[in-house]
Amino acid sequence: MSELVCYCFGYTREDIKRDVLTHGGRSTILEKIMANKKAGICRCKETNPKGR
Repeated sequence: MSELVCYCFGYTREDIKRDVLTHGGRSTILEKIMANKKAGICRCKETNPKGR
């Protein structure tokens, strides 16, 4: 099982690796996470066991 990177949206390290390969070195997943974070939708401090 791949390490969960985004507890808010359920993305794993493998999801991001595949996304980068699919999009020529660019991660649309990370872009989505950053946009959601900027919009205040991210709840990582509450959902991530590490608190980040």
